[in-house]
Amino acid sequence: GRVEDTGQRFMSIPVSNGLVDYEEFYALSRVEYEGLLADPKEAARFAEQCRRREQDERLIQKPGWNRGTPV
Repeated sequence: GRVEDTGQRFMSIPVSNGLVDYEEFYALSRVEYEGLLADPKEAARFAEQCRRREQDERLIQKPGWNRGTPV
């Protein structure tokens, strides 16, 4: 996706903490975003890395103490 007012590109994954379902948003450069759009297999690999929390440095909003788990 893309944030309209800033142009920031991102990928999001669904998560749940038992009380609420929400999405975590991972920042992407324009080049990364376009590459993932062009290569669905690579996009799936990146999403899996996000689910395993291997891309946490890219989180646009850091999670709180009750971080959810990927669904």
